[in-house]
Amino acid sequence: MKHILARSAARALIGGGRNYHRHFSTAVILEPRHQHGGGALGSFYIRRLSSVPEMKDEQAGETKNEVNNSNAVVSSYWGISRPKVQREDGTEWPWNCFMPWDTYRADVSIDVTKHHLPKTFTDKVAFRAVKFLRVLSDMYFKERYGCHAMMLETIAAVPGMVGGMLLHLKSLRKFQHSGGWIKALLEEAENERMHLMTMVELVKPSWHERLLVITAQGVFFNAFFVFYLLSPKAAHRFVGYLEEEAVISYTQHLNAIESGKVENVPAPAIAIDYWRLPKDATLKDVITVIRADEAHHRDVNHFASDIHHQGKELKEAPAPLGYH
Repeated sequence: MKHILARSAARALIGGGRNYHRHFSTAVILEPRHQHGGGALGSFYIRRLSSVPEMKDEQAGETKNEVNNSNAVVSSYWGISRPKVQREDGTEWPWNCFMPWDTYRADVSIDVTKHHLPKTFTDKVAFRAVKFLRVLSDMYFKERYGCHAMMLETIAAVPGMVGGMLLHLKSLRKFQHSGGWIKALLEEAENERMHLMTMVELVKPSWHERLLVITAQGVFFNAFFVFYLLSPKAAHRFVGYLEEEAVISYTQHLNAIESGKVENVPAPAIAIDYWRLPKDATLKDVITVIRADEAHHRDVNHFASDIHHQGKELKEAPAPLGYH
């Protein structure tokens, strides 16, 4: 009798342990179950006592919280759920990739014609490298302005992420502040990514263009990572010239729209909300604000390179935050 009781209790305890994540306080009780005709030993069954409702109650609660969509992610007991956000007009905010407080109005009055004259050896190398890449991209895309812009943004979003990541790690190693430059560079990367998300709405990339993006990103990320480690001064100058070429490319895109070569289609909804554009905004409005963003990134990276040229670190100068 004692051996049977001990084995039954051990099985119950092991089984109850497996369900601990469902029942925070569970007791296992062995109670006699009388069979027909009785018996000297009888039999036992397990009954749980729990301080929380049964699983069927939990499942019922989760079912109530589910959205009527088979693809929707069901919130668990972790309590992770998206807050209800609305536009200024009271309609529901439709985007998960950015929130209303991430939106802004671009400063389109920025000077898009500025150019940093290469003076030092590193400046000249960076300038020539960017011009060489520009020739290759023009040969491939020619007058396919939308595809050219899409490819440009997949590359332009890399330097800010690499620079911000390396400054973040440096801040952790040296126990020092970054002067806001981590945030500034990561904001730049996020802004460039939003440019890409907008262009994808306008241009559907083909399979070979997607393959080109994967290849270019794999090469460029690793190359720029090493480049930034060796010389942040030259890396920021390179990005400054890269952004100058982006401004030129978007200016050509605008000229093509104004001349009728490119249709001035309605602006994508994501662009209207991100840049707070009017509801009747067009492609011309979108390209105008993107060009203004690129001009700002140009100035930020040339400024960062100038700081290094003065023999100082970025943290010694306040980062240009608040543009985005």
